[in-house]
Parts: sequence; C-alpha cells; structure tokens
Amino acid sequence: MKLLNFTIIKLTCCLIVGILIAEYIPVRLYISIYTSIVLIFFLAIAFFIAKNSFRKTIWFGLITMLTMTSLGILIYNTHDQINFKNHYSHHISEENQKAFPITFKIRERLKPGNYNDKYVIDILKIDGKNVNGKSLLNIKKDSTDNLHEIDDVLMMTESFRVFTKPTNPNQFDYGNYLRKQYVHHQLFTENSHVLSIKSKRSSIFGYASAIRTHINEKLENYNFKPEELAIINALILGQRQDMTKEIYDSYTDAGAIHILAVSGLHVGLILLLLNIGLRPIERIKNGKIIKVILIVILLWSFAIIAGLSASVTRAVTMFSIVAIAMHWKRPTNIFNTLAISMFVLLLVKPMFLFDVGFQLSYVAVLAIVSIQPLLYKLWQPKWKVADYFWQIFTVTVAAQFGVIPLSLYYFHQFPSLFFISNLAIIPFLGVILGLGILVILLAVLNALPHFFADLYGYIISLMNTVVAWVSHQETFLFKNISFNEVQVFTCYLLILTITFWYKKPNYKRLVFVFISILCLQSAWLFTDYQNSNNEFVIFHKSRKTLIAQKTNSSVHISHNFDSISWSRDKIITNFNVGNFITTNTLDSLKSVYTFKNKTILVVDSLGVYEVKSFNPDYVLLCNSPRINIDRLIDSINPKYIIADGSNYTSYVKRWEATCLKRKLPFHHTRKKGAFIIK
Repeated sequence: MKLLNFTIIKLTCCLIVGILIAEYIPVRLYISIYTSIVLIFFLAIAFFIAKNSFRKTIWFGLITMLTMTSLGILIYNTHDQINFKNHYSHHISEENQKAFPITFKIRERLKPGNYNDKYVIDILKIDGKNVNGKSLLNIKKDSTDNLHEIDDVLMMTESFRVFTKPTNPNQFDYGNYLRKQYVHHQLFTENSHVLSIKSKRSSIFGYASAIRTHINEKLENYNFKPEELAIINALILGQRQDMTKEIYDSYTDAGAIHILAVSGLHVGLILLLLNIGLRPIERIKNGKIIKVILIVILLWSFAIIAGLSASVTRAVTMFSIVAIAMHWKRPTNIFNTLAISMFVLLLVKPMFLFDVGFQLSYVAVLAIVSIQPLLYKLWQPKWKVADYFWQIFTVTVAAQFGVIPLSLYYFHQFPSLFFISNLAIIPFLGVILGLGILVILLAVLNALPHFFADLYGYIISLMNTVVAWVSHQETFLFKNISFNEVQVFTCYLLILTITFWYKKPNYKRLVFVFISILCLQSAWLFTDYQNSNNEFVIFHKSRKTLIAQKTNSSVHISHNFDSISWSRDKIITNFNVGNFITTNTLDSLKSVYTFKNKTILVVDSLGVYEVKSFNPDYVLLCNSPRINIDRLIDSINPKYIIADGSNYTSYVKRWEATCLKRKLPFHHTRKKGAFIIK
C-alpha cells in the first residue's frame, strides 16, 4: 500500500499499537520506561550506522517501529495518574469506606442524571495531604439548583466508592467508560454538605466556562426557547449538557447527530472566515506570518471554548496544519494531515483512541476523501444547483459508508433516511453557523436586534422540526441490530478492498475483494457458532423478577411485569442485541424450571416450597417470602440459594448470614449481578 510509504502514517500506526497493547495487556510503568530507554539507545546506534552506511537495511526501520510502539505503551502509562504514588487512591481503603476530609476543584460539568448533578473533579487534598487524580462527584439535586462552576474549590467529608459493575449481561459499563478518562472512583453528597473555599478562575477551562456562561447570560435576554438555546450551545459552543433527551434522540434517530458535534465542518467554516477577515494583515511587514499565528491561536481559542472534545480537537489540529501549509503554499496530503493530527492528539491524550467521537470523526473523514470522489464520478450534473446538492449527497453517503460499522457496533441502529435530514440541513449549515456566530458576537456587544434574534430562533426551530419529522418515520429506522467486533473488522476490510478495486480494477485487487467477502461470511458463521449455546439467566431487576432461558438464537422470558413495562425494558433489549437473539417468547413465572438436568425451584411471596418428589439444585427467592431459611435448607437441601432484586434488603441480609453460617453458596443479584447457569 502506497499510503504506508508515508513515515508519519507508519509511526502513527505503531503508536496506536502501543496504546492498544497497554490497554489490553497491562504493562508496569517502570518496565515501559526501561524498555523505551533501551530501544531509544539502540535507535541512536542504528541511526548512526545507517547514516554512515551505503547499504540500506531493514533494521533501522524495525527498531524505529518498535521504539514508537514502546513509546505508545509509555505514554499510556504516564498519562494515568493512578500509576504514581501521589494519586489519591493510594491514600484510601476501598474496603472500610472511611470518610475523609476532601478538598477538590471542579474540572468539568457533566449532563445531570435523574437525581444528581454530576461533575468531574480534581482531588487536591485528602485528610490534609496533597494528592492528585480525578473523581466523579454526584450532588443530590435540590430546589435551589445551586450549580457549581468550573475551577470552584470546595471541601467536604465523604467516602470514595468504586463504580458498580454491570448487574446484567450486555449492560453498558459506565465505570469502564469513566476509567478511560482516568476517573476511578465516585463521591455522593448533598449541597448542604459542601463548603466553598474559593471560586477564582485558575485554568483555561475555567475561563472558557466563564465565557460560555457570559454568552448564555446575554442570550437569555432575548426570547430564545430552552430547546433553541440548547441547540445554539451544542452547535456553536460544543456543550450538550442542557439538551433534553427528546431532542438528542430525534437527532440520533434522524442520522443527524453529527450536526450538533463541533467538528471539521464547523472548524473549516471558521478557518475560511478567519482567512478572509484577516487578509488585510498580509499588507504589513511579516503580515503573512502574523496572520497564520493569529489564525492558529483563534482556532485553538475556539476549541477551548467548545470544551476540547475529541472531535473539535481533532478538527482544530488538522486545520491548524492546513493553515500553516496554506501559509507556506505547500500542497497537503489529506492522509498525511490526518495522521499528523492523530499522532499529536494521541501523544497528548492517548485515551482519545477509545473515544467513540474520535473514532467516528476519523473514519468519516477517511471515507469522505476516499469514497466521495468515486461516487461523484457516477453522475456529474451540468446545473450548478443540482451539482451542489449531488456533492452533498455523495459526501453524506460516503461518510455513512465509513461510520456504519462503528455505528452498528456502538449504537445498534441504522437511520435509513439519514440523507433526507442531511440534504435538508447541511446545504444551509454554513449560513446557520455563520448567523449563530454573528448572533453571539452581537449579543455579547449588546447590539443584537430583537428581530434578528427571533429570526435565528425560528431557523433553529425549523431545523428541529425537520429533524423531528425524519426521526418519527420509524418504519425507516432499524433498531436493536446485533453487531460485534469481528463483524466491524471484516466490514471495514470489505469496504477497503472494494474501494481500492474500484479505483483501479485488476485481477489481484478483485481477489482481495473476494477474500474479504469470505472473511465477512466467516465472521457471521463464527458469530452464529459462538452464540449457539444455552443459558439460564436470573436477571437483576429492582422490585421485579425476570428469568430467561436461551436456546441458540431464541429466548424464553418469564417475568411478573405488566405488559407496558415489559415492552420498554432495556435489560431484555440489551440481552437480545448482545446475544443475537431473533425469537422471543413470553410466559408468566413458574414454580419449577429444569435446565441441563438441573432443577430450579422458585419460592415467591407465598413461601411454598414443600416438594417431596425431587431435591432442587437451586432455590430462587423472590418477592420477599416470609420463610424460615433454616427450615427451608433442612427440608429440601438445596445446593445454591439465589435472591433477586425483588426482595427486601433486610430479608436478603438475614438469608445471606444464615447461608454463610451454614456454608451454603448464596448469590444476591444486587451485589453480584445476574446469576447465569451454562
């Protein structure tokens, strides 16, 4: 592949391999340090030999790639503060959950939950000792709605808690998601328990938050509706915390969520405006250098105000390189530019590699630059208007080719009408963005005419209406699609080989296309084989009992739900998607189940367990039966006792203590998660 002839692309690939190794095969910090030092030493020797040798060998390149891979591991380890002694986790005990006086600083405000306002905080002191590290802070909502600002320094006395692991199969692991952002613990408190120490801005994030707050205060003086303000914040300021679930879901279902993510489209427009607006500076001495410096500074200032998300950071890094290349009037290879931006970002934030937005933004850009020209050649309309909309259509379709495998893997849905929402919005998005920036500037300067604010609010409402209409066409929205990692890899392999073959058709490339098709078919067969197993699952569900018997791709559900709550339950939906289930059957709870020669007895609120014809292997206690657990054990002699989420906590504690005393295995789904018999 000619792409791999570019050095920066090879180095970036090696860096990614190193980060992946560190993520999936833990390597101690000191080992990665020593390995990197040794490899850098050998690299220096190899460079000296290669420089003074007329004969080229592979050793210099091989050592370079190994060194970069080792540096990837080292960067991964050094960015996680938990690897250092001063991290707060080395000063607490997770077992006794002792409360400590904690001094901390607000780092980021997250989207609030149903009951708590959420913040990412920097821990400054524990019990008077200087420490570092990030944690999640949950503050119970109250009527005062007293939200804390970025850089506020606060103090409280609380205990750290680990993130609970998913209690049911195929459930989203929130703790693992936060771990990839170096957040390892969480704290729960109330506003009344938090003492404010100082609220002075001390970081760029604090100043950026203050700017966003000032902008919102100015915009609130006009008649913008809450949903319009939420879209303005998302579209221009990169903040989606205040967006309602309904609006977010409508943009997702319409395949237009990328419009609300500040990315290459937004930054490209800003670069164009800056390039035009700062053109007079070129007339002064060294004006061109001053102009490019100002452009880069202003681009990164915008990125900071927008929150430095993965997509905006990627876009600003890439367009900064483009701006510099424009100044030197040198041609830029888009693949080189993408590789440089990815290399720089992963050096600074290696965990960006696991960010969904980061992955989607890069594959979308790669797909656009690789596939869009091929699609555009299929038809070249003569009319400029038709040609403009055809270009947008081909860009949209090309981007979808790039993101479909990842979207199916992460979100398990495909909005087939994505091109309608994109064709209706993207042609006018430049105008919407430009007007939005003008509205913000005029509002800050107290010079925004009310009719202009009303006009812009109407445009935002119209865009929301179009997106909502597309999202409500549920016939064309395919949900709950099962997709795994192997299928993602083989799909990209097929897209890649077809693209290369279409660019330059020949026999060799056609063979690779057929091989990729075979790989894709093999992936589907392997997935079917992997899921052709039988399981008996007792899920954890608060105040309810939920049981599943899986046989290959079919599942039989037993429950005590009402029909409405069953149809909306995410536990079964996640289980179906994760296990490639195609058939569901429903039934009410039974007293006895058999599975692989094992017998499961269900003891509900009636407390009936007198069985003489058999001795159950498992006993499931549900709906808080009033029984004497010692008598039950003596009567039917079970091998295992399970209590699900439908029982009172006090009952479960008493049963667990008895089983522990009698050395009988006991499983509480609230503590240990779903109970699975295979």
